[in-house]
Amino acid sequence: MSENVGFAGQIGPEHVIQVVEKGFKSIINNRPDMEGGAEQPTSAQIEEAARNAGLDYVFQPVVAGQITELDVRTFANHYNELPKPILMFCRTGNRSNNLYQLAKQMDLLDD
Repeated sequence: MSENVGFAGQIGPEHVIQVVEKGFKSIINNRPDMEGGAEQPTSAQIEEAARNAGLDYVFQPVVAGQITELDVRTFANHYNELPKPILMFCRTGNRSNNLYQLAKQMDLLDD
């Protein structure tokens, strides 16, 4: 975690107002739809709530344990372009954190 990024487990549309209250300007969703079954909110549902609250939103699903170099480079492009701070989430937050750490190690982030 830094001043520009935070990590969280699964959020739902009902959590977006808390994301705004904590000062985040963007959300990156790294969890594939339906990974957690029918009870998992869809990216589209979260995106609608985020955009209605004035947040930027990116859906970049990655598979746990199978993060590719392309995933890291794609994430870095989003990270460098989105308003900060950014909240990244997946099931537990670990996958998002791994993506961020890999991008940092590859020196792809502008901060």
